[in-house]
Amino acid sequence: MSDLFSVWQFFKDDSYEAVRRRVPAEEAVEAARHCSASIGAKLGTTQRVIITDDGDDTVFEWQFGKGVTFPPEAAGKQPINR
Repeated sequence: MSDLFSVWQFFKDDSYEAVRRRVPAEEAVEAARHCSASIGAKLGTTQRVIITDDGDDTVFEWQFGKGVTFPPEAAGKQPINR
């Protein structure tokens, strides 16, 4: 596994987009934080945000109405608003 990650954002209409591809961890976490604290996330148009590693394994997940759902030790936490 390399130290590069991708961030994906999923929308209410079942569409999705890559927010970042193959970026360092710090950049991926910041992008996921931004997406999960955005206006779309507050209104529910953004339904899910994930970070995947180079093996396409999910290493972070946030869901609308639930907050962070993965990893388990962070479950239920809301995004940090700055």
